[in-house]
Amino acid sequence: MLNVNEFDDEGTVFGTPDQVEIDIIIKNGELILRKLKPSMSKSDMYTFDRKVHYYGRRHQRPVQCKIAVSSMVPQAARAVADKLGIEVFGYAEDVTSA
Repeated sequence: MLNVNEFDDEGTVFGTPDQVEIDIIIKNGELILRKLKPSMSKSDMYTFDRKVHYYGRRHQRPVQCKIAVSSMVPQAARAVADKLGIEVFGYAEDVTSA
């Protein structure tokens, strides 16, 4: 796993230029982006999805899998994750697809 900090000079992720932190996993040639946080809200899911799109566009590489690892994810945030194609796991040990 690689933790990358980049500067989003176009403001794609946060609406204004700012640092963007992304966890990257490359497994069997697949690009996987991960968000690890104690709790994740709906807005956290949307922000993570914008980070994924930012990274894929900036590096011209499609992201095959989006993973959120969090022990506290309310149902409303899970619904957003499902809509955005983000896999949600309660614990890092539960991640088997990546």
